[in-house]
Amino acid sequence: MRPPARTASVAAAVVVVVGLAACSGTEGSGATSPTESASPSVSPSVEAERSEDRDPDLTVLVTHHRRAPLDVSEARARRLLDQGAASWSALGAADRPLRIVTTLDDLPSSAARRVPDSRTALAAVHRSRRTLGIVRASEVDETVRVVSVGGVDPLRSPARYPLRAGEAAPTPDVVTMTFTGDVMLGRRVGDYLDTVGDPAAVLRPLAPRLRSADIAVTNLESTLSQAGSPTQGGDSFGADPSVRRGLRLAGLDVIGLANNHLGDYGDTAMLRTFERLRARGLPYVGAGADRAEARRPLVVERSGTRVAFVAFDAIGETPAATADGPGANRLSMPPRTGPLDRDRLRRLAAQVRTLSGRVDTVVVLAHWGTQYTNVPEPVQSRVARRLADAGADLVVGGHPHWLQGWENAGGTLVVHSLGNTVFDMDFQQRTQEGALLEVVLWDGELKAADLVPYVIGSDDFTPRVVRGSRARTVLETAWETSTGPYGR
Repeated sequence: MRPPARTASVAAAVVVVVGLAACSGTEGSGATSPTESASPSVSPSVEAERSEDRDPDLTVLVTHHRRAPLDVSEARARRLLDQGAASWSALGAADRPLRIVTTLDDLPSSAARRVPDSRTALAAVHRSRRTLGIVRASEVDETVRVVSVGGVDPLRSPARYPLRAGEAAPTPDVVTMTFTGDVMLGRRVGDYLDTVGDPAAVLRPLAPRLRSADIAVTNLESTLSQAGSPTQGGDSFGADPSVRRGLRLAGLDVIGLANNHLGDYGDTAMLRTFERLRARGLPYVGAGADRAEARRPLVVERSGTRVAFVAFDAIGETPAATADGPGANRLSMPPRTGPLDRDRLRRLAAQVRTLSGRVDTVVVLAHWGTQYTNVPEPVQSRVARRLADAGADLVVGGHPHWLQGWENAGGTLVVHSLGNTVFDMDFQQRTQEGALLEVVLWDGELKAADLVPYVIGSDDFTPRVVRGSRARTVLETAWETSTGPYGR
């Protein structure tokens, strides 16, 4: 449930649900695992300090998510504010009819149609890709895409953004997060890394982008040990421990392990995987040496914002952790481990609700769904809705190996699957495509979410960001099954 607007005395709590895996913190990582007696994340003195810092609010241009990313010069942007425009060509895009709506009182009537509030303005943008909204930054949420001006994104770099309004607004603490899809570093990927003699090779092109995020999150779908018999035959994914060099290079802060391949070589391999991640300061979530560790949230703090991650696996193969045995945090549900375990879902929702009162942002990572389709299972929406009602603000899934659509569940963004990021599935075009999810938080509130598409190389299993028509083709896999403000 979307939190109320931040006031001078109360810190907003945001809960994010994402489809990856779960774990516990490691020493020296900046991550912690809160207990039932954890105190609120923002003290009154910190909140008061935040509220005293005020700058002019920003005038922001917003579009539908299905429009390509847009950057305009400051001169073009100011001309638009002063004179309006009838075509997208005024912003350097293709010559198509342009409608402008705004909540601002100080724009000339010829520039835009004035609407009474931000909800009306954003709804107009949701309904049509021809509509441009002009609103204050304080009115923006993740249901729209912001336009950068002079190369400056107003939500990522508000201090450098040139279009400023007269009204004062609190200066936010900005935290960025980037989520990958499924990363598998064994089988033919591992053979390639051995051949080139570089255990980080497949992550190098994306590493700078991942490292630039305040918090980088992945789903590691391979063990770091093969100390046991393969449990899934040729689909058993065991990586050499040296691949940790790539995980470190990419600056990964959260390693999701709640998936159906962590247990591919048995209990000993699982335990060694946990040990090897801890030894390199790679915090993991969603699995552990026993049920308590597998269910434990991982909390990461950046710029005064505390983000909690919880993860679950709904696919199977990896055993569910027990009171004294290793495994993943399991939520049984269709199509693989169903019927839906309502008692476990109730406990998971209660955990999210508790966390949402103690940290600024809660992210739940879910491994779910059906492989090789962009159509989510209906039960995914039901589970996401229950977690949203408990306080979740973002749900992102993994396992289908294709991009899947976005939906809005009671104010919560649900990204059903990010597809593959590193995998050797070169038998379909869509298993070689995926996207990073880049998220912006302001004082813990979700303000922006964008997909960055890439294509995985057939020869080197390496993802590389694509643009233009190729990017549109990749993202269409997600958009064609998106609903609500992300559809149409």
